Amino acid sequence: MATTQTKAKSSQEFVAVKEIRDGVIILEDNQMRMALMASSLNFALKSADEQEAIITQYQDFLNSLDFSLQFFIESRHLNIEPYLDSLREAEKKQTNELLKIQGREYVEFVKNFVSLTQIVSKTFYVIVPFSLPVFGGTAGIFAKFFGKKKEKNGLEENNFEEHKSQLTQRADAVIQGLARAGVRAVALNTEELIELFYNLYNPGELAKGGMAKPAAV
Repeated sequence: MATTQTKAKSSQEFVAVKEIRDGVIILEDNQMRMALMASSLNFALKSADEQEAIITQYQDFLNSLDFSLQFFIESRHLNIEPYLDSLREAEKKQTNELLKIQGREYVEFVKNFVSLTQIVSKTFYVIVPFSLPVFGGTAGIFAKFFGKKKEKNGLEENNFEEHKSQLTQRADAVIQGLARAGVRAVALNTEELIELFYNLYNPGELAKGGMAKPAAV
């Protein structure tokens, strides 16, 4: 009886991303995205007036948009091993025996505390989209029939710069709108986007400290 061998697929086959260029995510259908990392806001610690002001500013921000946004929250269990390793190294260099004992006890305390308590780190992202015009870009009818010169990846360089400029304007508007609500945001560059996707699809590597997360805002 013949057996069918199943070939393992790489994670790239499950991701609809064709390319990441100049801080822009280009999807398989040439749609473009920018990812912003946003700071957190401890809403519960604000006064009633401050909460009301934040809600009003956020509502005004959403009402001012003429395009959609996607909000993405990445939650991960906090890996404290690098921190504990640094404490152990400091303990080895310590010449005072009493301080060495206290350092060793502190390491054990933190280790036991984290093992009993689920400590989760959260990172907030805002995805800003840009859809190519129906008759524009290299996927358009005119480009197809009139033979415009295309780049190897299917997106003309001059069209890319033009669309990127419009996408950047949208991202700037989002950054300014969030700032009025007390949330700081910054656009991820190409290297940070690659690290983000790698960490999302290889969570085990991040848990082992394989790759760093993008710089915080």
